[in-house]
Amino acid sequence: MAGVLAADPTLADFGGDPLWITIVKAVTVFLFLGLGVVFGVWFERKLIARMQHRRGPDRAGPFGVLQSVADAIKMGLKEDLFPRQVDRVLYLLAPVIMVVPAFLAFSVVPFGPIVNLFGVRTPLQLVDLPVAVLFTLAMGAVSVYGVVLAGWASRSPYALLGGLRSAAQVVSYEIAMGLSFVAVFLFAGTLSTSEIVKAQEQTWFAVLLIPSFLVYVVCMFGESARIPFDLPEGEGELVGGFQTEYSSSLKFALIMMGEYLHTFTASGIAVTLFLGGWRAPFPISLWDGAHQGWWPVLWFLVKFVLTFAFVVWVRASLPRVRYDQLMSLGWKVLIPVSLAWIMLVASVRNLVVNEGDRTLGIALGVAVVVVAAGVWMRFDTVSQRRREAERAQVEAEFEELAREPEAGGFPVPPLDLPHYHGVSSR
Repeated sequence: MAGVLAADPTLADFGGDPLWITIVKAVTVFLFLGLGVVFGVWFERKLIARMQHRRGPDRAGPFGVLQSVADAIKMGLKEDLFPRQVDRVLYLLAPVIMVVPAFLAFSVVPFGPIVNLFGVRTPLQLVDLPVAVLFTLAMGAVSVYGVVLAGWASRSPYALLGGLRSAAQVVSYEIAMGLSFVAVFLFAGTLSTSEIVKAQEQTWFAVLLIPSFLVYVVCMFGESARIPFDLPEGEGELVGGFQTEYSSSLKFALIMMGEYLHTFTASGIAVTLFLGGWRAPFPISLWDGAHQGWWPVLWFLVKFVLTFAFVVWVRASLPRVRYDQLMSLGWKVLIPVSLAWIMLVASVRNLVVNEGDRTLGIALGVAVVVVAAGVWMRFDTVSQRRREAERAQVEAEFEELAREPEAGGFPVPPLDLPHYHGVSSR
């Protein structure tokens, strides 16, 4: 296997590979994700342990690296229990629906440019489509059916509420996520993932379109249901959420795998659309050989691991938000901000590409931002409720102080306490 000068792939470079090369790439992607889940569980536990001044897994294998393998074997060998009231077909099908779309969504993520693989010139990407990014959004929407079916088939009120929460959450944040991609499409001029990576040859879109990147980062947590947005699994109010009735067996292992695979897919999309894909970061990009041979695979993996580490860091740092805060953020903040940003980007793009009226474009962009900010401030009910609660608390404190003027302004317990359970206050 020898690397050659890496060329940027285009849509015309896909579809002509021999069948055995396609099988090799598909198996490689499958092994990467499968082994990545095993490594990701260990990495997350060790990183959170280090942040909390603990050791983490350190018994199975060197540095505890085999702990995830032991957990997988344990869950695979546990007795597979079926609650009496469940719908057995949907109960078994739900974890599969959660896992399969995540594998499919990762098939359009480019790992590198065109290389020489076993004597065949082929791009380091399983498949690319003219609407590849829309394909990933579609797979994310399909995967939510697994969560909803898991809650429905369990015939448990806690599981059902978790499934409904997941459906509402995905609908809310997929809209904002799709809007965050629009600015990328405007600048790249395509929906193909390989060509979007090519469009970031000079500047990453995370720098050029930083509001879109920040909106996507928030939506990434909401879409993958990770803390602080893991409301479908809220153990404080829903026991275990949609997976309450799934025992620690192979079905539970598939649910865990689906959660990590969706996190991996979200991280891969972030790297592809906003962080330059397989392109080397500055100043490594100044090296002539940075984008040749198999070096681009290393740059992609470094960005991918750092993005996943950021997801773990957020989990260890932030608490779970309330459900009303989750929905308000998606509908009343992210979507209006994304719409205003799209209008501004479209105006600027029109000035650059079509040489339109500069004054009209700038005025339109400023007007859109001002109107969006005014609408946001007007309908930001979260801040309004917070201010009303603070005002009510201050008024209650003043009323309490005014109620006992003889105590110097401080509330005191009454002198004549009633009888409780036969015990006299005297």
